[in-house]
Amino acid sequence: MLGVSRDGEVVTIELQRPERRNALNEELIGSLRAALEEAATSARVILLTGQGPLFSAGADLDGVYSDSFLGGLLAMLRTIETIPVPVISAINGGALGAGVQLALASDLRVMTADSFIAIPAAKLGISVDRWTVRRLSNLIGPGPARTILLGAERVSAADAYGFGFANKIGTLADAQAWAKQIAELAPLSLRHMKLVFNDDDTRGPDTAEQSAALDAAWRSDDAQEARAARQQKRAAKFEGR
Repeated sequence: MLGVSRDGEVVTIELQRPERRNALNEELIGSLRAALEEAATSARVILLTGQGPLFSAGADLDGVYSDSFLGGLLAMLRTIETIPVPVISAINGGALGAGVQLALASDLRVMTADSFIAIPAAKLGISVDRWTVRRLSNLIGPGPARTILLGAERVSAADAYGFGFANKIGTLADAQAWAKQIAELAPLSLRHMKLVFNDDDTRGPDTAEQSAALDAAWRSDDAQEARAARQQKRAAKFEGR
């Protein structure tokens, strides 16, 4: 489910689960976290990408409702944030849900011209954690972030670039070329700047009310309704309970 290759000082980690549109399950999350930690011991830059027509369809919905999935996902995102080398997400086709979270945890993002991002949590009866809301809002501004989260709308690569989510519009080859350029820069400088950028108040504790609201969404009848509707290929009907 994961491919790792090296070109000089750049390590490319490719999600290789195209039959599931590179959706993240617990096994892939664990493998990705281990690969990131291993690459960070010697690489100057790490590049994340996805095999096939889509970067990642997000969380594998067959396993997303398990008690351990969310904890594993958040720990892996924290690993991307804290490893001492720049991480670039090269987004091909599109990124949904947890795929967007992968990109948010990364330091830089390159999107192909035909790609998009979306976080359809509200269509699934669930929600995202405080870190995701705050990081997205900090990165692109509260207005666009509300469009993506509260409106559950897709954002094109062109708009993502305009908002500041994408640093460049380009292909995987363009991302790899940029990674090589960055790999020639002073690594201690990059390490320090990454630490400062990620000290952005996104990791603060939830309030009791926020924790309760997040838990209520994940355990709701609406979440189960969305799951049933997906399996039955029909529109979900939410009741707010």
